[in-house]
Amino acid sequence: MSISFVDIRRRYDFRSIEIGRWVTESERDRAAQRFHGALDTLKATLGVPEQVISLKSSLGLQYGIGGQLGVCAHYIPATRQLALAKNAGAGSLAHEWFHAFDHYIASKVFLQSGRQAFASSLWLDSQRFKPHALTSLLFRCFEAILLDADGTGPSGLFNASRTADTHRNSLYWARPEEMAARAFEAFIEDRAPRDGFLVRGTRNSEEARLGLYPSGAERDRVAAAFSDYFASLGRALSRPAKTGTMSH
Repeated sequence: MSISFVDIRRRYDFRSIEIGRWVTESERDRAAQRFHGALDTLKATLGVPEQVISLKSSLGLQYGIGGQLGVCAHYIPATRQLALAKNAGAGSLAHEWFHAFDHYIASKVFLQSGRQAFASSLWLDSQRFKPHALTSLLFRCFEAILLDADGTGPSGLFNASRTADTHRNSLYWARPEEMAARAFEAFIEDRAPRDGFLVRGTRNSEEARLGLYPSGAERDRVAAAFSDYFASLGRALSRPAKTGTMSH
């Protein structure tokens, strides 16, 4: 069945979908098919309704527009845009979508959040939040990602990320939002290993060998936390009284 970006926007109610002027018609059509399959896989894996994928119609998609040299995909908090490069964005969708989710949910959970703040970073900074059962489950995700099994020290992922940053003399891998997005990638790839447009490389890549994705028991804890959170979110949104809302 032929799927277009118009079909994708209608189904998920994205705020906008923009295609670059240098994307050919055949490239656009192939991309639409791959986006459709990946978004369907993401939705099914998380067990959530369409409104979660589009972040309640607040998220815009871009394909083959602008970008930065050497960057295959990025999320722009200021405009709430998820952008994939034309020839190099495959495998990045899950990572960038979680950035968008992490940004979106920050203002729903925390009492004070800047316009470009991420919930994972605010949690690590111990910012004041609005108590809710779903918020507690989300925080368990961040705990599993950033803390060890006892919750008293940094996780293996955090330590490996900090080491990688030391070698680069920069702060990138150990940013809370980056660790959270990579942990989410690992969770999705373990459950949707055949969709290389959605995610790839969390087990067999140079980054994985450097410990920049969760592994072993830590990976299992992260997966369990994400599974509990999104399953609970999906159930909450399926109740008639909660339909149309996505705040904790």
